[in-house]
Amino acid sequence: MPLSNGDLGTSTAQLTPGKPAVDFKTALDVLNDEEKDGIDAKTLLDSKINGGLTYNDFLVLPGYIGFAASEVALDTPVTKRISLKTPLVSSPMDTVTEHSMAIHMALLGGLGVIHHNCSADDQAEMVRKVKRFENGFILDPVVLSPKTTVGEAKQLKEKWGFGGFPVTENGTLRSKLVGMVTTRDIQFHPTSTDPVTEVMSSDLVTAPYGTTLLEANDVLRKSKKGKLPIVDSSHNLISLLSRSDLMKNLHYPLASKLPHSKQLICAAAIGTRPEDKERLKKLADAGLDIVVLDSSQGNSIFQIEMIKYVKATHPDMDVIGGNVVTKSQAASLIAAGVDGLRIGMGSGSACITQEVMAVGRPQAASVFNVSNFAAKFGVPCIADGGIQNVGHIVKGLALGASTVMMGGLLAGTTESPGNYFVSQEGRLVKAYRGMGSIDAMEDKKAGAGAKDSKAGNAGTARYFSEGDRLLVAQGVSGSVLDRGSVTKFVPYLVAGLQHSLQDIGMRSLGELRQGVLEGKVRFELRTVSAQAEGNVHGLHSFDKKLYS
Repeated sequence: MPLSNGDLGTSTAQLTPGKPAVDFKTALDVLNDEEKDGIDAKTLLDSKINGGLTYNDFLVLPGYIGFAASEVALDTPVTKRISLKTPLVSSPMDTVTEHSMAIHMALLGGLGVIHHNCSADDQAEMVRKVKRFENGFILDPVVLSPKTTVGEAKQLKEKWGFGGFPVTENGTLRSKLVGMVTTRDIQFHPTSTDPVTEVMSSDLVTAPYGTTLLEANDVLRKSKKGKLPIVDSSHNLISLLSRSDLMKNLHYPLASKLPHSKQLICAAAIGTRPEDKERLKKLADAGLDIVVLDSSQGNSIFQIEMIKYVKATHPDMDVIGGNVVTKSQAASLIAAGVDGLRIGMGSGSACITQEVMAVGRPQAASVFNVSNFAAKFGVPCIADGGIQNVGHIVKGLALGASTVMMGGLLAGTTESPGNYFVSQEGRLVKAYRGMGSIDAMEDKKAGAGAKDSKAGNAGTARYFSEGDRLLVAQGVSGSVLDRGSVTKFVPYLVAGLQHSLQDIGMRSLGELRQGVLEGKVRFELRTVSAQAEGNVHGLHSFDKKLYS
């Protein structure tokens, strides 16, 4: 049936009047002769052309989707020797990362860096809690003696968060096992002064030393017991296996663990003062895997000497240096032997270094220049600061960082230190402060009760202000909205990251970095109007619910 109205064949409304259309089947061939969309990363981040850029100043152009988002691999190195299943790291700030955050970040495939705005003993204790939380074989279980009272056992349960303890003749590891005490044994026992031998179970299922983790897990499943002691031929306690750990293995398949011990990977921050060497020893004794040298400006003689000291005295511990924003800063730390770098200066949400000191660099420019230089030496980089959403995570990784570090984004979660309170607007919030804020630098607890609390404070040390008579703030104190638990928030970030890489057409972070270097992944600058267009606009009201 012939068309009249709307018949393009007889209309003068042609796309290219007087020029015939090219055969659609040749579109891919014709594309090869066209100029590529967008610009490559090197052109984008050329400061001479575009100035210093940050994450909001550009977008990544989409690629071809030929796979499911769930197929995107997020494995990535955090140091020369240690890799993670997800590229997410929590910041060593006293309102972000203590043992609870470090435990859950590791369970979810990332890494938590425990802050050092506390005494060395308190920090070492937090490291121990992370290392003991989930093991294959628990190599240093809490052991009771027959003289331990029920009341003391209850106190240990409150301290450690679990209530299953082996009892040995001498109250130590490698002593003869005589029984097990569980929460059920002590929970309703009326007399707290009774010895644990009055309530403990002596009918035990054990496994011999040399049993593999797989075999031990099988024994534990069949025995229906909560704990499985591993003993030698003389029935001396060697280690312990926990049923709750088996359940955690099922629920957290991406957990960041050491392959030989199955312990969670733990990182902690220290300063670069002489007394931090003693702090480092205590952290090493607690089982620390990665030490992060915490300084706002990492290119200093103090940090270079500390890197060399760590490598000489603790060769099995990896050291991350920083912060740096230029190649020349990075080169000094790389030459000293650093295993990883933190990139960022003044880009954090609670940081005012760029404003007050007029020193720093926009984060996108910092990440691209430093990470690509460090990659020549096999040194992974952490993009630290300026992360406000999933898109910023993607951009930081696309520009060369192997992981991203988050402070304010995680500060409002259940696992961060501190208590919730209701803001003047009636919303649930948590306190959050930069480590350069006056509040953080004057924290008495951080000074460990010393006469001069500033001398032992992580905030003053990070900004080289220990000896200052007048403190100059490089951070602010405030509050952040409740984000719920990281057990829901981090999986949202991971899923968003996988979908973003799917849109870009990259199956892994390694493929993304390679695609950027080869110019296959393209970028586009954003004007102020483009940024407004890319956000919610034109609505009378809206509810921005990020995940469910």
